[in-house]
Amino acid sequence: MAIGKRLKKAREGVDREKLYPLADAIKMVKERAKAKFDETIEVAINLGVDPRHADQMVRGVVTLPNGTGRTLRVGVFARGAKADEAKAAGADVVGAEDLVQKVQEGTIDFDRCIATPDMMPLVGRLGKVLGPRGLMPNPKIGTVTMDVTGAVKGAKGGSVEFRVEKAGILQAGVGKASFSEEKLVENIKALADAVAKAKPAGSKGTYIQRVAVSSTMGPGVKVEPGTILG
Repeated sequence: MAIGKRLKKAREGVDREKLYPLADAIKMVKERAKAKFDETIEVAINLGVDPRHADQMVRGVVTLPNGTGRTLRVGVFARGAKADEAKAAGADVVGAEDLVQKVQEGTIDFDRCIATPDMMPLVGRLGKVLGPRGLMPNPKIGTVTMDVTGAVKGAKGGSVEFRVEKAGILQAGVGKASFSEEKLVENIKALADAVAKAKPAGSKGTYIQRVAVSSTMGPGVKVEPGTILG
């Protein structure tokens, strides 16, 4: 398949078969992030799991030590004092039945969704709308909670949700090209540690099999898996 001149040039100097130490890979990715906007740095991890089996699903949330570089819009389904708490914590959209109706009509003004447990019978009706977008609140990742303040501040402060896809691949944005190499390394290690702790009992053999980092418009660089932990 033909590739553009820019990407072809960016691939120069990258051995596509070699596994690089994480710090070296990050340096190479940053050097090749030449777009006119601040590119997102992304990591892709191939896991030794088959997510079609419930006992091999990997998902969770981690707060990156240096944030994501993104400003997330946070929506909260809550009533009364908890709604007030959400607003005080910095939530962008707060509501109950009114917010459910708004979402049902197709208006979704948030990138992360949080709900108090008492709201889930209502929010459950939105599964077909929020589910495909990865926005459905879930107690396993801390988005169904009474600690509304903590959840909102976490989302605003750089928490990242991760979930393995059908092919056993997990992908996440871990910062921006403008971040220092050290901050990106710290963020990736924090994500890798969270993924390692989320290892399901049903996983056999090598858990973290392959790792690659890239920028939004740049080439992928393969990483030595052992260098992303700790």
